[in-house]
Amino acid sequence: MLKNIPEVISPELMKVLMEMGHGDEIVLADGNFPAASVAMRLIRCDGHGIPKILEAVLKFLPLDQYVEHAVALMAVSPGDKTKPTIWEKYRRIIRTSGEKFPDFEFVERFAFYERAKNAYAVVASSEKALYANIILKKGVL
Repeated sequence: MLKNIPEVISPELMKVLMEMGHGDEIVLADGNFPAASVAMRLIRCDGHGIPKILEAVLKFLPLDQYVEHAVALMAVSPGDKTKPTIWEKYRRIIRTSGEKFPDFEFVERFAFYERAKNAYAVVASSEKALYANIILKKGVL
């Protein structure tokens, strides 16, 4: 065991965070996301919600400051009346982390799936909130 590692960060997730390089992306996927079918590297984080995972990951992962948007969300599909309240939680968590964060990029659902196929890893969570999927682009120290 190590000290000060959040319980939600498994050895596999820590390994992936350390392997990632500048510009690599990681997807934190909700329970509805087709994680297993799109992931190059799938990390299971069952029983945990994305806000807890996001807060833990940002203790270790710097966000890319050389791009307009280092954080992307899946946009609400046209005609869907869902108003994702989890996005405000994400905004607070990211701002509290100390990372420079202008705002989110919103990516159309099918474009998000395609982008996830190229992500370094996908973390499958048990998050129940709709439109809770988030992509983080790794920066440098």
